[in-house]
Amino acid sequence: MKPERAYLDWNASAPLRPEAREAMIAALDLAGNPSSIHDEGRRARAAVERARAQVAEAAGASGSDVVFVSGATEAAALACAGRDLACAQVEHDAVLAWCAPVLGVDAQGAVTVADPARTALQAANSETGVVQRLPEGLAVCDATQAFGKIPFAFDWSGVEMAFVSAHKIGGPKGVGALLIRRGLDIAARIRGGGQEMGRRAGTENVAAIAGFGAAAAAAARDLANGLWDGVAQRRDRLERRLAVEAPVTICLGKDVPRLPNTSLFVTPGWKGETQVMQMDLAGVAVSAGSACSSGKLRGSGVLAAMGLDAAAAGSALRVSMGPTTTDDDVDRFAEAWLQHFNRYRARAA
Repeated sequence: MKPERAYLDWNASAPLRPEAREAMIAALDLAGNPSSIHDEGRRARAAVERARAQVAEAAGASGSDVVFVSGATEAAALACAGRDLACAQVEHDAVLAWCAPVLGVDAQGAVTVADPARTALQAANSETGVVQRLPEGLAVCDATQAFGKIPFAFDWSGVEMAFVSAHKIGGPKGVGALLIRRGLDIAARIRGGGQEMGRRAGTENVAAIAGFGAAAAAAARDLANGLWDGVAQRRDRLERRLAVEAPVTICLGKDVPRLPNTSLFVTPGWKGETQVMQMDLAGVAVSAGSACSSGKLRGSGVLAAMGLDAAAAGSALRVSMGPTTTDDDVDRFAEAWLQHFNRYRARAA
């Protein structure tokens, strides 16, 4: 029997990992404040520091590099605000809010960086999956989509600061981390009790942080064990099928390095939001692009930067998978999508 629904929107948020759930439940029983020095406080502090070590190891960093925050959006603000950084239009809105989108982007989504020390650049794009080459001395890197899916080590990346988010790797929503190169000082934007080494005040969300750490450890294990190779094989099989049965549909980024789980299909004239609703009714969760931009009355800035016109950009559909995605999930999407595609083509003829 087929599952009730197929979830193919992992780039928006990955399903909660069992390891993260267990760690969070255990942490909820910790009564102490991690800043308190009594036994209960030390137990809570131990949970936070265990998670810090887990996130650091998964990101190829040291524990002292990791600052826990509420998510990638807060981390982007902490890293980018007030620094006069350049970026490209393909960046997430959390980076575009603070940086000037003046860098060039080619038709494959690659960004030209002129001055790395004054640039914010994503490691991988959430919509197309396109992976960027990170230059030495880069000021800020959004590693949110790359983390846990492809090899990334902060220590050897040459990046000054990078940020990641728990819910993209199967941790809870509402927690992330900013990685800061040792010796680099930044001003706290949230001031108060001096938590997180004076870089982010406020009592730590112990349960969410514990879940983040457990998810990071599990994600690193999955990557090391080659689980994402199987994801890439399912992605490629889907793309081959659609290329044969829907040849007017374009798959963006397929000729350049990409995340192993991401396909962005453009069927000119067929609105992406319409496709998302049709797939939802068919029991399949997909996206028309970045979840943070869903419902906004504008097209994808990513696709516009890559040279697509508004009609094409508005016809995009993103399919993003994960290690627990099955062949049946992929087939369910393909069959439902092709059925609606053929109806659309018949009406347009």
